[in-house]
Amino acid sequence: MSAAPALPNSRYFAHPDARVETAEIGPRTRIWAFAHVLKGARIGADCNICDHTFIEAGAEVGDRVTLKCGVQLWEGVTLEDDVFVGPNATFTNDLFPRSKRHPSVYARTRVRRGASVGANATILPGVTIGPQAMIGAGAVVTKDVPPGAIVVGNPGYVSGYIDAAGRERIKPGVAGSQNTSPLVGGATLYRLPRIADHRGDLCFAELNRSLPFPVARYFLVFGVPSREIRGEHAHRTLHQYLVAVHGSCSVRLFDGARSDEIVLDRPECALHVPPMVWTTQYRYSPDAVLLVLASDVYREEDYIRDFDQYQAAATKDVDQ
Repeated sequence: MSAAPALPNSRYFAHPDARVETAEIGPRTRIWAFAHVLKGARIGADCNICDHTFIEAGAEVGDRVTLKCGVQLWEGVTLEDDVFVGPNATFTNDLFPRSKRHPSVYARTRVRRGASVGANATILPGVTIGPQAMIGAGAVVTKDVPPGAIVVGNPGYVSGYIDAAGRERIKPGVAGSQNTSPLVGGATLYRLPRIADHRGDLCFAELNRSLPFPVARYFLVFGVPSREIRGEHAHRTLHQYLVAVHGSCSVRLFDGARSDEIVLDRPECALHVPPMVWTTQYRYSPDAVLLVLASDVYREEDYIRDFDQYQAAATKDVDQ
């Protein structure tokens, strides 16, 4: 690409070989050769729309978005601010396409702020890709992607999560030489006593002495397919205590700003999750059995299941 001229704040640049039919383009956006933007499309400010891209009427692009070469955006596709889309990534908007048969309403696909879609990835209609998520090159995304998740494969599955710096952050499941290890959001990793002899091993915790809260309920999670995820919520007041009594799983903790990831892979490792920590469990081994002790009975009103609602509540708590 040749260098584009410097632009006043109120103007955008379109290469002479680009075809731009919409007036809804933000300042300082650059549209390069052989791109085609239809009337009715909307593009924000400071975007970079590379060669051989196509943006259909009804598609919406936020601010500071990068579309690399060979990307097409169709009606119903929305890219929020700071999204990156790699070369030849493919979006779709019709689950059952037939020639010359058009649905009355196209599926809505949304890529949330700060997410990245790798080269040659395919995004099925009606999918929401969460904020800061990372879609690997060539992945086929068939369902919603959690915030901050790394998705790879066909069909796509969550292989990891990123921290605020955009990197995977994983801590081993066993605490160090001390009894506890602090984590984000006030979560704590405990090492339970383990007693071994020729008859077998034993781990224990005393309910009224070892545990950080009185226990009102327990439940077991098992038989989870290895590519499925569980959790994806926070609690307003509930405390939880997690122990992988068999097998292993990964637990991601997020406090609204920072994240940690713990591998629970032995029964002497216990994780205390206090209220207002967004928690996700995934990477279950086929034989995993996760024991969860809870400080209260089940109350649906205690759950926060919407990530945006949680983020707002977590930010409010920090401000106060």
